[in-house]
Amino acid sequence: MGRVDNPPVRADRSSMTITPDTTVHELLRHHPELLDTLTALSPRFGVLRNPVARATLARTATLRRVAELGGLPLEDLLRTLSAAIASTPRPPGASASADPREQRLQTLRAIIRSLHEGGDLERARARFAAELGDVSAQEIAELEQQLIREGLPVAEIQRLCDLHVGALRAALDRHAAVEAPPGHPIHTAAAENRRIEQIAADLAELGRFAADLTEDAFAARAHALAAEFDRIELHYRRKENQWFPLLERHGITGPSQVMWAVHDEIRSALKSLRTALERGDRAGWAADAPAAARALAEMVYKEEKILFPLALATLTPDEWAELRRGEDTLGYGWTPPAALWPSAAERPGDVSQEPPPPVSEGLPLDVGRLSLEQINLIFRHLPVEISFVDEHDEVRFYNETPHRVFPRSPAVIGRKVQNCHPPKSLPMVQEILDEFRAGRRDVAEFWMQNRQGRFLHIRYFAVRDAAGGYRGCIEVAQDVTGIRALEGERRLLQWDRGAARSPPG
Repeated sequence: MGRVDNPPVRADRSSMTITPDTTVHELLRHHPELLDTLTALSPRFGVLRNPVARATLARTATLRRVAELGGLPLEDLLRTLSAAIASTPRPPGASASADPREQRLQTLRAIIRSLHEGGDLERARARFAAELGDVSAQEIAELEQQLIREGLPVAEIQRLCDLHVGALRAALDRHAAVEAPPGHPIHTAAAENRRIEQIAADLAELGRFAADLTEDAFAARAHALAAEFDRIELHYRRKENQWFPLLERHGITGPSQVMWAVHDEIRSALKSLRTALERGDRAGWAADAPAAARALAEMVYKEEKILFPLALATLTPDEWAELRRGEDTLGYGWTPPAALWPSAAERPGDVSQEPPPPVSEGLPLDVGRLSLEQINLIFRHLPVEISFVDEHDEVRFYNETPHRVFPRSPAVIGRKVQNCHPPKSLPMVQEILDEFRAGRRDVAEFWMQNRQGRFLHIRYFAVRDAAGGYRGCIEVAQDVTGIRALEGERRLLQWDRGAARSPPG
């Protein structure tokens, strides 16, 4: 059948011109309300209700191809879509020529602003239902970024985050659960969320009935739950070190900042529970457990209703494969992914399949020459963890050492260092960079004890060229527990236990 030329159709309510070559992804990005219209036209279009399909197939499927698949005349399809757009009511006061997506965001922003100013939650819900009716993860992301750009502190958005979700929950609940194949990062994260939900439920139950249990029974159950907290921490670290950097590549930063701040609130709550348990403070545990349980459950909801669909609509297949490789490096809380994904042959840019760099005569250094292979081996075997941030505040390097102090994955490369820290630490990080850049300081130093009782030493050094110009910053982190415990002298060779290499095999 020859190609049928159809004139473009301009919908009355949008500046977008619909043509046979418009993709479904572009159409739904401008007019998310058309999802119902499309799926009602043909049973074959029901697949579009799956967010995975919208994030993959819809990116390349044009309306011409959609008409063919659904057995519909292309001209009728274009006319139906145009009529549906024109018939959708505009928010009060909106002009006919305005971008409908921007109109929705303005209305949504006004509703959320009213909550920030002390407005009634039920009234906000009613206005949302009357004027908007539904909301996408992308709109929530854009809303949070707009509020941050307008000067609303991340801490304030974080504090009222549950109010936001409360106002939008009815709309979010109507969205189908996001599905992904076994081995996909979303499939793995969802499986871990089921475990986190169970931990939250057990926390809440133990908090309610703590006083009814014997001391031994309470301690056994509380210690079993506390043992799961580090697994939850791994779940959050993967989001912070893999999901958030990849979303930032696409200009999406608001949800990451807010979600990271909530992570830190949950960490603080779990730390309080650990402390109460160590002190034998059963009443303190019982008092804190319900709030911690609610926070864990709410984070699961926000992930699955906001983060997952947002990531599916944003990340490319290559980025999902990159995300999976980084998660494999960081590790998993409970069980590894259910399958290899994608298959080994399909993995783009798999480092394991790349040939090693050739050994050359070496690169000239200030003193001596080293090959690229030798440089890489030296950094890998250093007993300290090193990261380098350039003069533009972008992470350019970290050494992959077995002496790991902080989690790192390749997604951090190219990321603004300000986004690599939780929002509460940002003022301190920015102060260090500003002092280094201004030439007022060259070193910043910290030391602390982690939850495992290891003593950590972290130092930041300004990097300057021969003319004194600021070229970046080096972070050096080291576990110095063993060094601090040294006493006396050792002047003769003495092998430490456990230091010998295992025979190859």
